[in-house]
Amino acid sequence: MARGKSSSAADGGRPPHAGNKANLPSKLCAGCGLPMTWRRSWAKNWEEVKYCSERCRRHK
Repeated sequence: MARGKSSSAADGGRPPHAGNKANLPSKLCAGCGLPMTWRRSWAKNWEEVKYCSERCRRHK
């Protein structure tokens, strides 16, 4: 087997765009209005993410 990660069902919940950063989903921040791109840390709750940072969240 080649060195590196293997393709399996248990791939950590990687989205179908894994490896292709040009096609990551994005949305506008409710605080500052700037576009924010999908982050792995937001994978489980991307639909609920509204703010790009703690600063924007605090200054609603």
